[in-house]
Amino acid sequence: MTLAPAVTQVQVFQPKEKTVSDKPVIYKTDCKYAESHEWAKQEGDLIVIGVSDYAQNQLGDVVFVELPAVGKDVQAGKAFGVVESVKAASDLNAPVSGKVVANNDKLTNDPALVNQDAFGGGWMIKVKPSNAAELTTLLDAATYQKKIEAGELH
Repeated sequence: MTLAPAVTQVQVFQPKEKTVSDKPVIYKTDCKYAESHEWAKQEGDLIVIGVSDYAQNQLGDVVFVELPAVGKDVQAGKAFGVVESVKAASDLNAPVSGKVVANNDKLTNDPALVNQDAFGGGWMIKVKPSNAAELTTLLDAATYQKKIEAGELH
């Protein structure tokens, strides 16, 4: 039996409000989203976490990222790090609880990866979740997009 390669669906919309970039915002349907604009994607028994394309677009040029050390515990809804841009500094909130098993140390020297590839090279941490059910409480891509378009999330 031959299986077709998995295809990630991507939803794109042109924001009604002015964004920093002229590029359309991407909402990956294989990710879940926190209302604080972090995304979470299950990869095996780990959760990969980063900031959404919408968030990086609103932040502008990211110039600094502070991430937790491997082995640190993070708690859903609580700050685990900081992202700074030319416009603002913002806490990064964990969408799920667990132990950090990897952090993207490339962001130390090249924080612009967050702007260039929020869902790829701009990932922030990988977590071994302590409560996998927390992932189900996050927003799917369509709901996250609708809340942004309706002005419910800033």
